[in-house]
Amino acid sequence: MASVTEAMEIIRRGADEILLEEALIKKLERGKPLRIKAGFDPTAPDLHLGHTVLINKLRQFQELGHEVMFLIGDFTAMIGDPTGKSATRPPLTRDEVLENAKTYEHQVFKILDAERTTVFFNSSWMGEMSAADMIQLAAKHTVARMLERDDFSKRYKGGQPISVHEFLYPLVQGYDSVAMKADVELGGTDQKFNLLVGRQLQEIYGQEPQVALTMPILEGLDGVQKMSKSLNNYVGIADHPDDMFGKIMSVSDDLMWRYYELLSFSPMAEINLLRQQVNEGLNPRDAKVRLAMELVERFHSKSAADKANENFVARFSKGAMPDEMPELTLVAGTDGMPLANLLKEAGLVSSTSEAFRMIKQGAVKINGERVDDKALVCEQGSDNIFQVGKRRFCKVRID
Repeated sequence: MASVTEAMEIIRRGADEILLEEALIKKLERGKPLRIKAGFDPTAPDLHLGHTVLINKLRQFQELGHEVMFLIGDFTAMIGDPTGKSATRPPLTRDEVLENAKTYEHQVFKILDAERTTVFFNSSWMGEMSAADMIQLAAKHTVARMLERDDFSKRYKGGQPISVHEFLYPLVQGYDSVAMKADVELGGTDQKFNLLVGRQLQEIYGQEPQVALTMPILEGLDGVQKMSKSLNNYVGIADHPDDMFGKIMSVSDDLMWRYYELLSFSPMAEINLLRQQVNEGLNPRDAKVRLAMELVERFHSKSAADKANENFVARFSKGAMPDEMPELTLVAGTDGMPLANLLKEAGLVSSTSEAFRMIKQGAVKINGERVDDKALVCEQGSDNIFQVGKRRFCKVRID
């Protein structure tokens, strides 16, 4: 195992907060493998790069010789995590949870070593609890403490309903740490309250409190909102290699370094050297290609990464059209169809206002030629390839 100093340097990388750092150092100084826990509710069938921030940190602990415990919250998913929600979140059905959980197990082992990872389902102990057991667990926390949570507090003060079952979520997550005898629990910054509940419950149950390590919430491709499928600013780890490569290449130069710190397995010394080289004149695009290659290779293969790079250069650097793209036929009147409406109907933009904005930015092309006229009308009987941005294409015939 690495020295405590070396280990702490690795553990601190990208971390937002370690509570309590002194306690973690003491645990490490014992020289025994620690039990490292991170939980994921299978609320969607696929993981994206935002989820992997925690999984990458688990991998680092694993490489330091510690025992990684990957918890699939099949029981908590049926409660519905209220964290950050302004309204009660509808719980998933048991069938939905199990279906989503299947893909989680497969996907996480693209990062973690399967032979050194133990997968847990919290239904294995929570499902055994009686109603009386649950009431006894609920008695170990107060409503006043629950209302210290920012999201609960805002909803309570704003007159928004809070269902009693939502108060159970932090308790169940905390009890998971008791059941798993966790030494360290990882979570996003939005999970800090829940992680601290775990510390409290472990003390009540006579265990040494876990260390709570929070990781930042990864920004999506827009660099503003957190990465989310609902916001369509995500990179799915099951994305096609070409899509994954292209999405990484689309991030801003500043956001690239954030992704390097939280997503790359390269040592920080190498990343800092690369950043220095960019500051001294290296094209940021070259650094971005390196990151895109690393991520595509991790989730697919080296050959897939090489091919994706080749396709990207052919498609965007040389102005070539993709080999495959959606094709559809739109019906218009004799006066044709306004370009903004066509882009919306073709699914290339979400609204006509976005279409106007993209045209103004010079991001709309017809057959490879940029279009600047917001009032352009596409004629009936025309058959053209429409492009918005670098990756959105559609071949449209107007009847």
